[in-house]
Amino acid sequence: MINITTAEFNTLLAAFLWPLSRILALIASAPILGNPSTPVRVKLGLAIMITILVLPLVEKSLPQIDPASGIGLVILLQQVLIGVAIGFVMRIVFVAVEMAGELIGLQMGLGFAIFFDPQNSGQIDIIGRFLGVIASLAFLAMDGHLLMIALISQSFSTLPIGSAALTEVTFTTLANWGGEIFKSGLQLSLPVLTALLITNLALGILTRVAPQLNIFAVGFPLTLAVGFLVLGLSIPFYTPILEYLVHDGLKLMMGILNIDDINMP
Repeated sequence: MINITTAEFNTLLAAFLWPLSRILALIASAPILGNPSTPVRVKLGLAIMITILVLPLVEKSLPQIDPASGIGLVILLQQVLIGVAIGFVMRIVFVAVEMAGELIGLQMGLGFAIFFDPQNSGQIDIIGRFLGVIASLAFLAMDGHLLMIALISQSFSTLPIGSAALTEVTFTTLANWGGEIFKSGLQLSLPVLTALLITNLALGILTRVAPQLNIFAVGFPLTLAVGFLVLGLSIPFYTPILEYLVHDGLKLMMGILNIDDINMP
């Protein structure tokens, strides 16, 4: 018969619960991994599997604290905040891409074409959904999901459980990173917006020259055609921008977790 004391049980519980909370918070908040269409059992199973793999790193620096105590609950909250912060950094990249699509769609006259987005559990413009899918495929092609898992695994060595959690500077950095939504969104949509602006100016001049022309019958299909044409020509040039955003996001993650280099398994 196996006898386990209360202290041993608390140690085993803490060694599994605290890292699981950090990893599960990342999976729940990160893009691709945290997609609402993914079954909860799959997310939980992935989090448990990663937790079991990182247990040797956790046991070396695990604080001797009762997980059910007040300090233990504070540590649990710290792990959740760390995981959510890391997932939030990469989600900003996808929100910026989707914002660019919404700007393009509104200028093209596709503001009425709204679809349900399972990634954010809300409504999104059709162009924003299209660019979001492209960003997801590019993210997977760059092994971004594997890099996030590698970062969260290494974080248990550089940011041990029970050590100082996220500082005020970290939260300020995350808030400033949110500005990338507008900066990168405008940068991605600028070629199409410029072409549509020139098209609308040409239509305005054409209306003044030929007032009898039905601008609504000509302008809408012309705007759509120009928008799709320029968007199709611009998509190959989106890859460097997406890589830049993903790399910046990874660098910010590494700065938050005090990691100098990513060691891929």
